[in-house]
Amino acid sequence: MKKTYFNWSSGKDSAMALYTLQQDKNYAVDLLLTNVNKDFKRVSMHGLHESLLDKQAESIGLPLKKIYFPANVTMDLYNEHMQTAMSSLVNAHYTHAVFGDIFLEDLKAYRESKLAEVGVQGVFPLWKRDTKALLSEFIALGFKAITVCVNAKLLGKEFVGRVLDDQFIEDLPDGVDVCGENGEFHTFVFDGPIFKEAIDFTIGEKVLKSYTLEEDDDANCFSSADKKKNYDTSFWYCDLHLSKA
Repeated sequence: MKKTYFNWSSGKDSAMALYTLQQDKNYAVDLLLTNVNKDFKRVSMHGLHESLLDKQAESIGLPLKKIYFPANVTMDLYNEHMQTAMSSLVNAHYTHAVFGDIFLEDLKAYRESKLAEVGVQGVFPLWKRDTKALLSEFIALGFKAITVCVNAKLLGKEFVGRVLDDQFIEDLPDGVDVCGENGEFHTFVFDGPIFKEAIDFTIGEKVLKSYTLEEDDDANCFSSADKKKNYDTSFWYCDLHLSKA
């Protein structure tokens, strides 16, 4: 079996990809890898408390390795941290890395190019799956997820802090991918067939956060003024808290 680590985002695509790969006896997934904002102790982009991430890994039954990044990180610093982490995984004899990507060609190419630098092969269990069919299967399998971040340019406050179900799919505006593959929304998975037990949490406040982009911020990789103009800078977040035992 191929020694494999999983790039775990804490969301639905990761959960579905892990479930899919666990049915494949060619891979031995024995580690989760997650990027965490060290300044706020939250999962990068998702805004999820680190304590809930830890609870996911505990319920899944796999060890979790975290890569900590500062709140303001350049692309150079990001690549440096990732290169160091991947090199340590190669030294631990990992040969394959799993991602939950579905159809973003540029992102897949970027991941594969970085993996190739250390001799690791990327695995994409959900690649080119129809997103509506995929989310319907996710729900039918008994997975449960809640939106924790939505792009305010495309979705209103009413879409954050909402459980994914058939009505959620029905209510999405035209042009929004059903799986949020273009970054329309991000989720926290709290139950499903990969978990030993459901994760108990409470829903906190919903807040709108906006970000200012700097001209020299190479983390944004702007190649034109038009890209900068269209960059997403405002998001609704729903704060979740791990319930006390």
